[in-house]
Amino acid sequence: MTFLATVATTVPTESTQQVVGYPSLFLLVFIGALVPVVPTGALVSSAAVVAFHHAAPFTLLLVFGVAALAAFLGDVALYWLGRRGMGSKNGSRWLAAIRDRAPEDRLAQAQVKLADHGVAVLVLSRLVPAGRIPVMLACLLAKWPVRRFAHGDVPACLAWALAYQLIGILGGSLFREPWQGVVAAVALTLLISAVPGLWRRVRQRSA
Repeated sequence: MTFLATVATTVPTESTQQVVGYPSLFLLVFIGALVPVVPTGALVSSAAVVAFHHAAPFTLLLVFGVAALAAFLGDVALYWLGRRGMGSKNGSRWLAAIRDRAPEDRLAQAQVKLADHGVAVLVLSRLVPAGRIPVMLACLLAKWPVRRFAHGDVPACLAWALAYQLIGILGGSLFREPWQGVVAAVALTLLISAVPGLWRRVRQRSA
């Protein structure tokens, strides 16, 4: 008990949170890139809120770096699995998951834009909600090698991490308590994610 008490008093609470928090953020963003159902943008914004309230620029830089790296590795891993599925006679569950989340109309648009603008479309796809998977599938159908996809995905993930970190900083600056900023940042990111789906429904009804 005495040893545990000594350790508890010598290890700062903030350091402990960082030791647990950064690996958790990395793991969740990486999984979210592989399985496109985890709201990774909300995770990054929430982490940015906490870092902002610590008033530590280095902490914000770490959140940015961890999020961008995890997103990049997750994207490349998913693309590599999709490439393997494209080359397999029976396909793969990863390729099937990518196809299921790429509606035909979005895929057709992504293919046209990819042919016209190349890597720039890959960068923008990370910033547009629900835009990443259709563009990734378009790259797979265009038979982009993994290296070419990875080169285009680097600026895409950097821009994505920066955008959602700015949302977190905005939420943190508007509220005095960190939890209030987290709630605001999560609500804003979820609202941004829901906009494309709502817009498509409005267009379908008007049509």
